[in-house]
Amino acid sequence: MAERSALFLDFDGTLADLAQRPDAVLIPPALVVLLHGLHQRLDGALALVTGRAREDLEPMLASPWPWPAAFEHGAVRLSVHGGLTAARPDGLTRAIEAADDLVARHSGLVLERKQTSMSLHFRLAPALEALCVDTLTRAIADDPGLQLLHGKAVVEVKSNRVSKGLAIEAFMQEAPFAGRVPVFAGDDVTDEAGFDVVQRLGGVGIKVGDGPSLARHRCPSPEALRAWLADAFFVNTATAP
Repeated sequence: MAERSALFLDFDGTLADLAQRPDAVLIPPALVVLLHGLHQRLDGALALVTGRAREDLEPMLASPWPWPAAFEHGAVRLSVHGGLTAARPDGLTRAIEAADDLVARHSGLVLERKQTSMSLHFRLAPALEALCVDTLTRAIADDPGLQLLHGKAVVEVKSNRVSKGLAIEAFMQEAPFAGRVPVFAGDDVTDEAGFDVVQRLGGVGIKVGDGPSLARHRCPSPEALRAWLADAFFVNTATAP
């Protein structure tokens, strides 16, 4: 199956363990070697599909960026040919201003600004979850083009016209992904749309960690997923520093 697969991978909580802050995530030494090996093994049919911004991940993993990817939940998509598409939704500024005000008044909150979306992290202040959700819900109440996503210790505002599932569908219409069996691994509620798409296309959804999910397969941790990927796709990471 390895040679016929199109592989789509989330980042936080899937390839790398979650951290208290987005900028504190530790990159396993063999991860970049693994991704390059998967990309080569699949003749380019590998894409990261993440809520992160490109400018956030690029310094962590590789610069210049070498793989196709969908950033910001699919709102920014980098094709295999290097073409970049992005769409900033109207009304996002109001949500960012509301989140900025919360961050200024409450320690422990972290605002992650992106090109087309925003994320408000409350992992360091879990008691503020309801306040974060209520504030952003009110900030976007009059904008039907925006939606609120609840993740692991984070609430995000993005366009309701994009999703990881739609990004995967777009990749599957292009070479070298077209005609292959899609495999998507993710860990959070924001990945459920991706699981739905790949399984409707006859592929494989893999939920990393606990919690209810549409995915029909499970993996206990990012470390276990990395080991499975190396084994299933015959990638040697032993030479990693």
